Amino acid sequence: MGVTYKYFGAPNGATAARVPISMRPEELGGDELGMGGMFTKIKPETMAAMVLTGIEGIPLHKVPPLELVVLHPDYAVVKLPMTVTDPLRGVGEESVGAAAFIWSTVPDRGGPRDAFSVYQLLHEWQDFSHRLHEAGHQAYCLVWP
Repeated sequence: MGVTYKYFGAPNGATAARVPISMRPEELGGDELGMGGMFTKIKPETMAAMVLTGIEGIPLHKVPPLELVVLHPDYAVVKLPMTVTDPLRGVGEESVGAAAFIWSTVPDRGGPRDAFSVYQLLHEWQDFSHRLHEAGHQAYCLVWP
């Protein structure tokens, strides 16, 4: 049994906590959940580490923990720190490429291993970060088996 991660944006933790119950974007004010949210098998902890290590230069052991918004027997919702999405908006192609290379060389870590896969993923996240910022939302992740 695998775990699926759905990344989405919400204006606040209270709204994000209601997402699994409703799963209807219209209740979220046009949230990312229904329009361009991201399904992936990559853990939110890995995503945070990938951005913070590769772009911000933070050592892997100093990446901050995620904030648990709600824990339910069937699902959980976690909030990613703004420091995970914000840096991606301002970086160019060179920085994304460098971050992909850096992350591909970090030992003892999860997620994609080759630099090109990391590069593609970071570009998806860059687009996601822009959409979140334009909507005034923060990044959350819905986790369920």
